[in-house]
Parts: sequence; C-alpha cells; structure tokens
Amino acid sequence: MTYVVTENCIKCKYTDCVEVCPVDCFHEGPNFLVIDPEECIDCSLCEPECPAEAIFAEDDVPEGQQHLTELNAELCRDWPVITEKKDAPPDAEEWDGKPDKLQYLER
Repeated sequence: MTYVVTENCIKCKYTDCVEVCPVDCFHEGPNFLVIDPEECIDCSLCEPECPAEAIFAEDDVPEGQQHLTELNAELCRDWPVITEKKDAPPDAEEWDGKPDKLQYLER
C-alpha cells in the first residue's frame, strides 16, 4: 500500500511532510506535491505532518478522489524529488479546505 496526496494540497503545497519521509518519495510540481507509489514504504510518518490534511493511505482516500492515486503515480515520473521543507505559498491558508481544486493543478 502507498500514501496518496489528495486535492487539498493543490495551491496549499505545504512541505512539512517531505522532511519526515525516510525514503524521499515526494515529488514537487508547481503547486502540488505527489508521492511515488513505487518508493513509498507505507510508514505513515507524512500523514500527521500535513497541515492541510491532504495525505491519506491508499485505502482511505476520500470518496471521489480515488483518481488521485493514479495521478500521483503519473506526475511523480516527471516532477523532481523534494527532500527539504520550503515556505508555503503566501496564499496557502486561503486555499486550504476549498473544494474542487483539481482545475487549478499546474503540471
């Protein structure tokens, strides 16, 4: 099993999770993070670190967001690994919790 970054990360992109990952499985896009399912060891350390509560175990991904499991796998192939925490975007708090953010995903 793997962990999955879900829609609430879009435009929030807090990076607290990347520092606790023992296998460096996070990849960074312009306004979203993803987890490489091939690298994730299911340690669960990242989940409680996410201020936006956007990380879920694959079996617990919220209803209607299961497609993000495949999206994480797809985007991690093109995006670089991120291992150090960065500042969140200045408007991250405004975006946290807003619904239907997939339309704002930048590839």
